Amino acid sequence: MTQRIGFITDSTCDLPPEFIDKYGITVVPAFINYNNNSYADDGVELVREKYYNDLPHLRPHPTTSAMSTGLAEEYIMRAAQDVDHLFVLTVPATLSGIYNAMRLALQRLPEDRYTLIDSGNLTFGLGWQLVIAWEIAQETGGDIDAIRKALKKIRVHTHVYCALETLEYLRRSGRVGWTAANIGALLQIKPMIHVYESEVKNDGRVRTFRRALDELAERVRKHAPLEKLAILHANNPSGARTLAEMIKDLMPPDTLTSIFITPAIGTNIGPGGVGAALVEKAWRNEPDHAIGT
Repeated sequence: MTQRIGFITDSTCDLPPEFIDKYGITVVPAFINYNNNSYADDGVELVREKYYNDLPHLRPHPTTSAMSTGLAEEYIMRAAQDVDHLFVLTVPATLSGIYNAMRLALQRLPEDRYTLIDSGNLTFGLGWQLVIAWEIAQETGGDIDAIRKALKKIRVHTHVYCALETLEYLRRSGRVGWTAANIGALLQIKPMIHVYESEVKNDGRVRTFRRALDELAERVRKHAPLEKLAILHANNPSGARTLAEMIKDLMPPDTLTSIFITPAIGTNIGPGGVGAALVEKAWRNEPDHAIGT
């Protein structure tokens, strides 16, 4: 029997409006707080280009926060009305309170009506998991167990790499312990980060941003062949274009070449960054026993 499957996530997924409409995904906004106001990360309350231009000059530095449990519950109950089972995918619990807000908000639903998943990743590392899960749902007639197994496999084959203009914003966020004693910002180097399995890891340092793009291209290449790829930027479209040109031979047909990173993420990494979010084709060859099913 075909099951009607719904998907709900948070705004750190960076899914563009056309994807949200096409896949019928419900997105609950996170919030950016500054100037004594709190703004929904919904693509409406903040104009992204203006926000990134203003960000270096805002004092005190903006902060980000999870949605309230009440708001999450409102979105969840509305999304659950027209489906048999709801998959809820979020930013890592180690990096945000969003997972916990969703967990608490789900308590009004019977446990057999939903699956809550920590995606282990950020921006389109989360977004691609949603897209592939939706595709699996269509292929299997909404087989809940098949979707769960697929998501476990996809998670360990999802990587996000990013070259930052400075380490200062990540240090200010306080979300990554290794930045506290790091002297990268003082040396004016370009830090590289790797987001994988709920960790933001220090992945190297280079002296110029052009060199950083070279390094990014090499990191993406080692994961080929790719099933999904998105090029990301924090108000740096020219950097995104340069990276896309460097790895165009690796691109799957549905590659996205200029995803503007949401302020909910950009507040914590700063303007100017360029990155890549990818899913390896190898996930499809992962045996079920390797993921603890």
